[in-house]
Amino acid sequence: MGADDEGGVRSVLRAFDLLALFTERRRTWSVRDLTEASGLAKTTVLRLIATCEQRGLLWTGGDGRVTVGPGMLRWAQLANSAWQPSEPVRQVMRELSARCGETVNLYVRGTTARVCVAQQESSRHLRHIVRIGDELPLWCGAASRVLLAGAGDDLLRRVAAAAPDTTAETLKERASTALTDGFAVSHGERELGASAVAAPVLDPGGTVLAALTLGGPTARFTPDRVAEFVAAVTDAARRISRIGLNPVAWEQSG
Repeated sequence: MGADDEGGVRSVLRAFDLLALFTERRRTWSVRDLTEASGLAKTTVLRLIATCEQRGLLWTGGDGRVTVGPGMLRWAQLANSAWQPSEPVRQVMRELSARCGETVNLYVRGTTARVCVAQQESSRHLRHIVRIGDELPLWCGAASRVLLAGAGDDLLRRVAAAAPDTTAETLKERASTALTDGFAVSHGERELGASAVAAPVLDPGGTVLAALTLGGPTARFTPDRVAEFVAAVTDAARRISRIGLNPVAWEQSG
């Protein structure tokens, strides 16, 4: 790429990184705080804010604080229509959560992260909490092992590069075991005290489209319960595989 192209890509990446700072826990920012959090020059932050405001992605209120703009609503609705599972799939997730008493999540593989695209929360007060849209590391957790099944060496190296004390060979071995067993189990890999059981959701050709995961406190994931969870999750994943997922986005992800 030429210098202009590289500068353009860099600006786009900076804009995305700036937008990523806005979360449910931090919905508004001052320009000063955005500058400190992003590590960019104030002039760069002001230019990015102005550009995003032109497209409705950011909005500056009368108090000078910046928040997400109304243009985000269109993108949110588009993403929801593309990734929202069908009602039969959601019914399977509800039944799985009710049967096991734990939270059920559906993950897909992003570039070097896994993304939660659907969830059925447990009714228990102490439960596994991941929000829809959250990006979690691919180097840890039962869902990651399932999603990395069949991944190329280049991706494995990139995921391993962000992982503490984990090699691409280790990731490949874990993913291979998950593919052979048809499920994966993890305890405290991403967060101490949290456990999960995951199974693959497949397309008709056998390619992994998503990982169906049951997560909760490790104290409730005893060996006997894990055996029950494995049977329940793998059965639910097979049912969802037969039903199929929303073709608008899932065909692309597969």
